[in-house]
Amino acid sequence: MYSILLNDRVIVKDENAHNLYNKRYYGNLTDSGLELSFIEALFLLTKNKIEIYDDDKLITKEDLTDIIRQKHIFSHYLVYKDLRIRGYIIKTGFKYGSDFRIYERGHAPGDGHSNFLVKILSEEQEIKVRDFSSYVRVAHGVRKTLLLAVVDDEYDITYYDIEWTKP
Repeated sequence: MYSILLNDRVIVKDENAHNLYNKRYYGNLTDSGLELSFIEALFLLTKNKIEIYDDDKLITKEDLTDIIRQKHIFSHYLVYKDLRIRGYIIKTGFKYGSDFRIYERGHAPGDGHSNFLVKILSEEQEIKVRDFSSYVRVAHGVRKTLLLAVVDDEYDITYYDIEWTKP
């Protein structure tokens, strides 16, 4: 599917772009086409579902990976890819102070609520107890489970299921 690089997004201009949204809930449908984040676009590019152009130049997987690395969101791509391969539908979690919100197989945005919020950290990243407590409290407050995705130096991901408990 023909797509273009536009600022911090990729816009799928193909007439069948709605299939990517309607079947697997990639991106957001807009008047200009299907808007994808760089992370979603790289995932679809590696699956040979889209072709991306910047003017007349074809953007390769390596080109888009370099852009993602420069934006310091490569670990986000790794977690996104891992969760997509496991069959989850993934949307942004910014509204909840998280990186992603995910839907179980068979559930989709608009059909119900997501079950999980995902916060991504690198193995050596420090986190303040106050911030960690805030992530857990927000997830609990919106009836979601917090998954802490820790990416190590070898790009392995470990997930921690974090729940709020009362003493």
